[in-house]
Amino acid sequence: MNRPVVFITGATGLVGSHLLFDLLQNGYHVRALKRPNSNILQVRKTFDLYTDDTDTLFQQIEWIDGELLDFSSMIEAIEGCSQVYHAAAVVSFNRADKAEMMRINVEGTANMVNACIYKTIPLCHVSSIATLGRSETNEAINENDLWQTDRERSDYSRSKYKAEMEVWRGIAEGLEAVIVNPAVILGPGDQTKGSAKFFSQVRRGLRFHTPGITAFVDVRDVTRCMMLLMEHERYGERFILTAADLSYRELFNLIADTLKVKRPTIAAQPWMLNAGYRLVWFTTALTGKSPVLTKETARSAFQQIRFSNEKITKAFGYRFISLESSIENVCRQFPENN
Repeated sequence: MNRPVVFITGATGLVGSHLLFDLLQNGYHVRALKRPNSNILQVRKTFDLYTDDTDTLFQQIEWIDGELLDFSSMIEAIEGCSQVYHAAAVVSFNRADKAEMMRINVEGTANMVNACIYKTIPLCHVSSIATLGRSETNEAINENDLWQTDRERSDYSRSKYKAEMEVWRGIAEGLEAVIVNPAVILGPGDQTKGSAKFFSQVRRGLRFHTPGITAFVDVRDVTRCMMLLMEHERYGERFILTAADLSYRELFNLIADTLKVKRPTIAAQPWMLNAGYRLVWFTTALTGKSPVLTKETARSAFQQIRFSNEKITKAFGYRFISLESSIENVCRQFPENN
């Protein structure tokens, strides 16, 4: 019996590696895009957290070396596929990465959209809550809150918004596509990237906390919802994926308690972070290292924004994993908590 073939971009990332696992567990043949120099070890580490049979599953992956910006190679890569999951993106709040984000996030998405139109293959696009508008009241933001351009938008936010617009353009041209807008994604992965850095910083003895509030979601919920929406063919729609809103202080406290380390105790003030990101910029300019604090991350540390998951919970009765369970799952990757 032939298994349905699906294609994944961003397969070595946090969402991609978990999506690989879920699809393989559900009997799909998975064709996964990677760059020739990509490190696929993280995919094996992800599998190890959830199964004792990593080798069997890992050997089923059909790896494809390719480049999102090469349209002809994407046409070849998705040949014979029944679905495409587009999870590849550059996530950065470093101004130096702006051009790369625009190329990969926007041009790469445009290529993927055009390839799916050409081959008539449904697409699931991983967007972000960063592409949504801002409520003028204290109500939680939902899928109907539309983007507004303003000076406080990060380059990452702009790149993801433009990428999502390419998907909507494709939908207008006949593409069957669904868009997910995940909150800040929590999951075990590269400890130098994304939300995993929160865990590493708290583990090393983070002293400061901030009052900012945003939404968080477990990576396992993201991939399960993606598969659910594709199964039910909810094309032409977008869905916010969030488990709950938390302040950064609450998040750091939960991480510290789970790792059994000291909680951050000093309330950072805006002037501290404003001075801090300038100092970090100066030192990284000298060393060439990627900054751990930027103007965008300093600003977001004090923003209080809430998001609603009502659309997907009402449509499917979906229940999100608690953030306490999500944090415990991430902490499993640290040797002392395994």
